Amino acid sequence: MLEQVTKVHDESRQGEAFAPESAADQTYQKKFYIESYGCQMNFNDSEIVASILNQEGFGATRNFEEADLVLLNTCSIRDKAEQTVRKRLQEFRKIKQSNPGLLVGVLGCMAERLKAKLLEEEKLVDMVVGPDAYRTLPALIEEAETGQKAVNVLLSREETYADINPVRLDSNGVTAFVSIMRGCNNMCTFCVVPFTRGRERSRDPYSIIQEATDMFNRNYREVTLLGQNVDSYYWVGVSPENGQEETITFASLLEKVALISPLLRVRFSTSHPKDITDDVLHTMAKYENICNYIHLPVQSGSTRVLQLMNRTYTREWYMKKVERIRELLPDCGLSTDIITGFCTETEEDHQDTLSMMEFARYDLAYMFFYSERPGTLAARRYQDDVPEEVKKRRLSEVVELHRRQALESMQKDLGKTFKVLIEGTSKRSEQDLFGRNDQNKVIVFPREHYEKGQYVQVKVTDCTAATLIGKVV
Repeated sequence: MLEQVTKVHDESRQGEAFAPESAADQTYQKKFYIESYGCQMNFNDSEIVASILNQEGFGATRNFEEADLVLLNTCSIRDKAEQTVRKRLQEFRKIKQSNPGLLVGVLGCMAERLKAKLLEEEKLVDMVVGPDAYRTLPALIEEAETGQKAVNVLLSREETYADINPVRLDSNGVTAFVSIMRGCNNMCTFCVVPFTRGRERSRDPYSIIQEATDMFNRNYREVTLLGQNVDSYYWVGVSPENGQEETITFASLLEKVALISPLLRVRFSTSHPKDITDDVLHTMAKYENICNYIHLPVQSGSTRVLQLMNRTYTREWYMKKVERIRELLPDCGLSTDIITGFCTETEEDHQDTLSMMEFARYDLAYMFFYSERPGTLAARRYQDDVPEEVKKRRLSEVVELHRRQALESMQKDLGKTFKVLIEGTSKRSEQDLFGRNDQNKVIVFPREHYEKGQYVQVKVTDCTAATLIGKVV
């Protein structure tokens, strides 16, 4: 059961190999194969890497056996993610024995943290490239081809890759992610991101609008604005429209993207509770094409544990934020992240988390037990003193409660009609299509004559705890 839970969360996605539709293009002299692990930022980074490699004559392939270059874009959020990547690297080391010309590289969050081990001690890779060093990939590849170990894990205070047009890997052609910022300043004690991705910096808003407009013109109908904490987006610069200095907040950026077209749906992820403002909520309410869905990670329902996590809000403050969202956006979908068994967590703290779930009644929750990450503030300051069996038992209780609440949330939608953007064919039946409604709930319905990329009105007739089932009306 716990294994199924951890696979739900974006930050725990297993490695997926991607190639764009043009992967079969034979004009490329060399081929690269890339697997991505972890959060959606990593998957977006892989699209940036693909664009850089395309410019250097590398084409993507889904078959690693024909690749000249294998890249693993890695995640350090949990120990299990790192172990999965290590196992995969060992498999590629065996392949290199019969193909010594193959280059293997590690990208992303594991790169900075484990560069010495991966390169020297375990000799698993030929190059290690951090999240801010992808522009140097061509030079690093040249270096590795000479037999040298190539490494660049320097973090940047400026790099946003704003001028690079990502190659959409394995895209459904309907939805796309657009990165609006990089890094994080929040220093939550359990999190490794500030150390592996650096400090927060916001991307030029006009490059964001241009990318989103380009996606719309290429028949994409939904963009998700992406960042470690999108609500803290803040850009000051000169407007190309009037030459005046201006300040762009997340609320004003959200509005600019929504104004591209009423046919372009806009989502965003992730929000830190301390930064989401009334301006953002009012902007969401103003525009029909900004989806009524907010991912609002709580992590714990206990004020004492939240303080240890350095989340900078209390239980009561978070509850008021939820109430404010419900007040301004009554039909807003709400999801969260929950960690059980953080350092010193007591049964009383755990009960506070369960009662928070009863209060907020999340439509979707991503649930984990605490995994200490080397280098984080928690690893330095606190003892990981909750036994694993206790962590797992508490996680089981959180999961069980959420499953009940998720089913109740779905059942409330029976008989309702929703506007749905068709994203593709249902995984369970070629005769059915699927899409999501405004609240990010998946709806499955008969294919009939409808096609991917269309908007349809679907009346809900049945449901499971994870999926709405309906018919176009």
